[in-house]
Amino acid sequence: MVESGLVRPSRSVAGRQCRAFPGDPVRRPSPAAHHEAMPAFRRPSRPSHPVRVEPGPGQESVWDYPRPPRVEPRTERVVVRLGGVVVADTTAAIRVLETSHPPVYYLPRSDFAAGALSRAEGRSLCEFKGQAGYLDVTGGGVVARRAGWTYAAPWPGYESLVDHVAIYPGAMDSCEIDGEVVQAQEGDFYGGWITANLVGPFKGAPGTMGW
Repeated sequence: MVESGLVRPSRSVAGRQCRAFPGDPVRRPSPAAHHEAMPAFRRPSRPSHPVRVEPGPGQESVWDYPRPPRVEPRTERVVVRLGGVVVADTTAAIRVLETSHPPVYYLPRSDFAAGALSRAEGRSLCEFKGQAGYLDVTGGGVVARRAGWTYAAPWPGYESLVDHVAIYPGAMDSCEIDGEVVQAQEGDFYGGWITANLVGPFKGAPGTMGW
């Protein structure tokens, strides 16, 4: 899977990715488990087999992305804002692409504002990238708890992610790519960045976990 979490990232609590280790200090039921516990009449209806949207000129289909995920350096300007201030500004982002998911952007730690990142509790394991640690993001007096994650020692094939930080866009004021404000991937598990040039459907919403 790509970047996943157990709690929707927000200004107070951010999600975690992949699966949690036993003994993780912050443990909550997964959104999927919560969804299954809902009364049947409240469950949203989603197709069990997604219908791929054919991309037009200049568009990308997330169903053309690979598995295992691909790591891809980018040169667009990426700007992240929180609390009314810029907390990250870079032209050296890396995006990770995986089938059915919008890209997840990793930004160089050195391109975050001083004091914007601080270590948070918890860790998780991605089946492809290895063990991740979590970060609080602070800007303009606002603290987004566990809104970022990083791989200190990623597994082979993902070494370029060292000293880079991924951010849940839904936990920020805004995340921009070349001036376009991205949309957060739906659901509580993933941290993908959706832009106008992407077509889905996208995994993440209730009823899509089996895609």
